[in-house]
Amino acid sequence: MARLGVNVDHVATVRQARGGKEPEPVAAAAIAEMAGADGIVIHLREDRRHIQDRDLRLLRDIVQTKLNLEMAATDEMARMAMDIKPHLVTLVPERREELTTEGGLDVEGQRQRLKEVIGILHRSGIAVSLFVDPQLEQIKAARRVEADCVELHTGRYANAVGLKEQDTEYEALAQAARATYKLEMVVSAGHGLNYRNVRRLRNITEIVEYNIGHSIIARAIFVGLEQAVREMKARLT
Repeated sequence: MARLGVNVDHVATVRQARGGKEPEPVAAAAIAEMAGADGIVIHLREDRRHIQDRDLRLLRDIVQTKLNLEMAATDEMARMAMDIKPHLVTLVPERREELTTEGGLDVEGQRQRLKEVIGILHRSGIAVSLFVDPQLEQIKAARRVEADCVELHTGRYANAVGLKEQDTEYEALAQAARATYKLEMVVSAGHGLNYRNVRRLRNITEIVEYNIGHSIIARAIFVGLEQAVREMKARLT
């Protein structure tokens, strides 16, 4: 069974919409873990549009599985990570005007900067994953900057229309996962995955973890968060 990381950003999005105190992403994380989640994922954005600094600090204290902090490769975020020491940092691209992360890192184009940030995090004992598109050159670059893990961006697969396009994007992910595994990096996947499209990816045995947020929180509106997490875990068997 592959591992499931549950992203609770959208719980914070609902809270921030009214500027109040609920719903509480920390409570959501606890429920997700009790329902079988293998990790909790949050993205601390530079504009703090959803997850706040206090959420990160509280989650580091209460998460019993693994806390995966998604962040941009900036000095501010590196300092925050060194202070909090999450179990894993996933470096992601970030634009203030985007609704959600739109694609993978250009690792090759930012190789020197990423290597510096990864070195800083490694010296603090923090493992590092890079969020990349399923492209061989980016995966090779991830190995050169000494990343521990690669999270494959599944957005194009999730948004594919028609069987031909779906097959093309699936094969790209399969080849990227095999290449990542051969380069001795852990393989995870995420972005746009839901209860339907994640099933096929289970045939790619190199992928050992799926990080999923929006579809689980959306499902939770109708069946509750505990049931929504359990249903997704069942898809990963």
